[in-house]
Amino acid sequence: MAYWLCITNRDNWGVVKEKNVWGVAKRHKNTIAKVKPGDKLVFYVKQERKNKEVLEPKIVGIFEVVSELYTDSTKIFKSPPHLSETYPLRIKIRPIKLGELDFKPLIPKLKFITNKKKWSGHLMGKAMREILEEDYRLIEGLL
Repeated sequence: MAYWLCITNRDNWGVVKEKNVWGVAKRHKNTIAKVKPGDKLVFYVKQERKNKEVLEPKIVGIFEVVSELYTDSTKIFKSPPHLSETYPLRIKIRPIKLGELDFKPLIPKLKFITNKKKWSGHLMGKAMREILEEDYRLIEGLL
């Protein structure tokens, strides 16, 4: 079993919760191809600006993978206008734990983040990344 951090925005988090599906762009094929049924996905929503308010990054839920990878180009996820991606590489998932956990206080405790000062570099440009079981257990215990 593997543990994954899935990086998304608030809009697509709503889709994930409602439809119990996770999808990524084709350029992330090599990563999502490693995901297997039974793996655990930890969902991270990025820091965003809404009007003048800064919405801090959060861990928002843990899901279990319940299907093999499949392709579906139905437009359910929102992508930046310049990309118009459908995130067609998808897996079906089921919720294990939902809640909100502020991410920044976790940074000093997470082993996969080796550069604590430039921690966002561990997440940039990725749709998901594998994390250590130890990090997963920490998050699961706090969520």
